[in-house]
Amino acid sequence: MTNKNLPSNLHPDTLAVRMAVERSQYGENSEALYLTSGYVQPSAEAAARRFAGDEDGFTYGRYGNPTVASFEQRLAAMEGTEAAISAASGMSAILMMCMALLKAGDHIVCSRSMFGSTIRLVGTDLARFGIESSFVAQTDLAAWKSAVRGNTRLLFAETPTNPLTEVCDIAALAEIAHNAGALLAVDNCFATPALQRPVTLGADVVMHSGTKFLDGQGRVMAGALCASQQLVTEKFLPVLKSGGMTLAPFNAWVVLKGMETLAIRMQAQSARALDLAQWLQDNPAVQRVYYPGLASHPQHKLAMAQQGGVGGAVLSFEVKATDPEQARARAFHVLDSMQLLSLSTNLGDTKTLAAHPASTSHGRLTEVQRQDAGIGQGLIRVAVGLEHIDDVTADLARGLDTLK
Repeated sequence: MTNKNLPSNLHPDTLAVRMAVERSQYGENSEALYLTSGYVQPSAEAAARRFAGDEDGFTYGRYGNPTVASFEQRLAAMEGTEAAISAASGMSAILMMCMALLKAGDHIVCSRSMFGSTIRLVGTDLARFGIESSFVAQTDLAAWKSAVRGNTRLLFAETPTNPLTEVCDIAALAEIAHNAGALLAVDNCFATPALQRPVTLGADVVMHSGTKFLDGQGRVMAGALCASQQLVTEKFLPVLKSGGMTLAPFNAWVVLKGMETLAIRMQAQSARALDLAQWLQDNPAVQRVYYPGLASHPQHKLAMAQQGGVGGAVLSFEVKATDPEQARARAFHVLDSMQLLSLSTNLGDTKTLAAHPASTSHGRLTEVQRQDAGIGQGLIRVAVGLEHIDDVTADLARGLDTLK
């Protein structure tokens, strides 16, 4: 049901606008939104074949939908994978991946700098079902390699990480995983396929929270896994059918339209993020800035190589303080002084969002886990939007310039 009339070898920017299922008989130019839970079958025999997977065709809303299929095909084309499968959110996509690829007694290696909910899902929730896990330093390849065991089935990395923007060497991790007979999954939410395509560097699975930059305006929840057709059909789809992590057609349509402007948004927001990072780096109230586009970033060269010379639209910074209690108070002061920026834990919006990770996105972690991940009480994460950079810096200066 892919649009078979498209020329071959199109650029990703073009695929972001054109890839979708074929138009209906009405010839719509904007992809149609199909709101239906069921589908009328042409015959009992055709229904049997379709439910058995022997014939293409939609059967039930939990299994598939034309609008959702357009989103999946477009994202797979942009990431350079054979296929993609959607989910209700980024976290449900991760759950689908783990349920499909791991069983009791299997082992997964993750970066300890990953998103807080991912750490909890893998390290706590899945552990109750007998799945073992190890968390290692994001940038320490020796640690990744030494953590691999005979029962390791999956390596899972996020690059850049949330919120410290640590970058991992995707090609090196792919080699470690494949030498161990395991798969490598990469969370590509921060960079998106507009800046980084992990499969070209050896990754087997690319995970997305479409809630973020793919949508781009903070409207809906969505998630996806991009991989080979075999993984999608034989591993992920059966879990989706049974588990019901289904993406709603309306949400798929919203994200589908957001992806059309992904490339230009990422370039514009990344440029503003670099300007903000440079401004923060010179601010006397700031202890440290974390942004891959800065030459001071420990993985700057690697990030520029993997992300097409662009640093992305998310950064973090630490306010100066003498102890954690003071750091928390000062970070709160900066956030509460804002009059323009949004105090929100989402990211990828056209509006600039700022948050305090230690008490929000990573608040469910233990203090030890937060320390291992480098999440201090004085850390503020900023997801840069499309406002004029002078207005963004002026708003942050209201708090930074009045710190006692």
